[in-house]
Amino acid sequence: MAGSNMNPPLAVMAVVVLSVLLAGTSHAAPEMDPYKILGVTRSASQAEIKKVYKRLAKEWHPDKNKDPGAEDMFIKITKSYEILSSEDRRANYDRYGQTDDTQAYSSSRYRHRQDNFYFDESFFNFPFNTKNHRDFTDSKYTLHFSQYVSEVVPDSYRRPYLIKITSDWCFSCIHIEPVWKEVVQEMEGLGVGIGVVDVGYERRLANHLGAHRTPSILGVISGKVTFFHYAVAKEHLRQFVEDLLPQRVVERITDKNEQQFLNSWHELNKPHVLLFDQVPAVPLLFKLAAFAYKDYLQFGYVDQGLAETAELQKRFNINTYAPTMLVFKENTDKPADIIQAKGMKKQIIDEFMSNNKFLLAPRLVNQKLFDELCPVKQFHRRRKYCVLLMTTDEETYSSGNQEFLSFASTNTRDVVRFAYVYQRLQQPLCDILMHSEDSSQSTPQVVILERRNTAGKALFKPVTAWNGSEEDKLRLLEELERLQKDPSILIHDAMLPELNNEFASMFVVRWIYASYDYLSEVIDDILHNNWREMMPLLSLIFSALFILFGTVVIQAFSDSSEDKQMKPKVKDGTKAENGSSGRQEYSSSNHGLN
Repeated sequence: MAGSNMNPPLAVMAVVVLSVLLAGTSHAAPEMDPYKILGVTRSASQAEIKKVYKRLAKEWHPDKNKDPGAEDMFIKITKSYEILSSEDRRANYDRYGQTDDTQAYSSSRYRHRQDNFYFDESFFNFPFNTKNHRDFTDSKYTLHFSQYVSEVVPDSYRRPYLIKITSDWCFSCIHIEPVWKEVVQEMEGLGVGIGVVDVGYERRLANHLGAHRTPSILGVISGKVTFFHYAVAKEHLRQFVEDLLPQRVVERITDKNEQQFLNSWHELNKPHVLLFDQVPAVPLLFKLAAFAYKDYLQFGYVDQGLAETAELQKRFNINTYAPTMLVFKENTDKPADIIQAKGMKKQIIDEFMSNNKFLLAPRLVNQKLFDELCPVKQFHRRRKYCVLLMTTDEETYSSGNQEFLSFASTNTRDVVRFAYVYQRLQQPLCDILMHSEDSSQSTPQVVILERRNTAGKALFKPVTAWNGSEEDKLRLLEELERLQKDPSILIHDAMLPELNNEFASMFVVRWIYASYDYLSEVIDDILHNNWREMMPLLSLIFSALFILFGTVVIQAFSDSSEDKQMKPKVKDGTKAENGSSGRQEYSSSNHGLN
């Protein structure tokens, strides 16, 4: 018979595979009760569920619990929390007793679980999933070492990055794929950078990041790497991205602190942005925008659901049916620009921010701001002129400074930018433009300049001494009209020095904030027993303590040895003196007897 000629091992294997497939179709997933697994009642609140979940997740995490069934239990706990933490999924389970695992296979490609992995057609390609057959989504975001150093790290100062560490032979990576794809789609739309590192092809980059196991997920912000330690769920990853951002990137605004917030434009030298919305938490999209434009704008959030913001909403006539964004510049009573939309998209917010990055007449406080406000001439039709007021912050000149701001607010020319500097803070620049050896004692003046190259060469023309009179305004207006017709009126040239960084004194404050954030992450790593990633830091700390302790011990021994050497000398000297004096007394007494 044909069947008798079948190779016995192949027959056994076929039977096993067939039985597994039949078992998978007849029993899609074991029946589970998320309430029993977490040990909570059906009336438990979200706070109680979250508290219990955190305790159980720490207890059954495979990195901490060496029980053979810890991984299975941890997956069940995570799945139960995913169901009960979502109101829709919890209601669906309470009504029909259905979870995602008990729904039909056709509804989702990744729903059926067998033991510890998602069982689907990708299983038959695993682990023979070579680089050429890798998931298209991952290949789109694949990172290389040089790309990470030259692109990702500099860009991380404007937006956080979410990076997955994976491998073609990573068995556990199948678990996180559905959640990862969903999170990538959402986070990328909000402006988060995405990256994938394949350890098999980029071992150098994985070691550089400190990733020693797969799968791993980490975040990069401002060049700093932070590892994700919790169960891979959409809510956890979203919270992880939000926690990467600085805590002070958006300020909560109410009727009590609204004036203080808006009036700080002069001190911070930035426009201020207010977002009005009806959700209690600051939207992640707004936080990401605030981080991206933190060097240019100051951000505040107004919760329209609070009674403490009613006056603020009434003052600016805010529509409660859609999120509203206002930007304020020098005039705090009236917004300089406004947008309102039910669905705030990243593209809309980016355009709004880019168009309002500067005050009408900002103070030049560093070279970076000078380069952006008064860019170097590149082409004849792209000429940019800078009208610069060199003044002081004394009270006697405040009215003239205010008149300069009023004049700047009427400007409609795109090729002209207005700015001012304090002579005592930017004295080298003012000395050259005012042809003075000591500009700190000079009266305010206005000059028009055009920068010619990045080395500092500029053409300029002093216009007038400035006190804000109508004559001053008329003279400046005439010179601007002449400049539009004849650029050659800028008859002086000079090499401008680099501007002083007036905010350099704030470095200590920024360092304290950065140190606080770093220590928080170190403590978090220690609590999660992530010793392998913490090893470089711990090694550095113990090395420093060892060197310090060794130095103290050596110094102590050297001091004690010097003391021991000094004591015998002093003692001998004392004896010698006593002995000589004794002999002298003895001899003198003998002479007396004679």
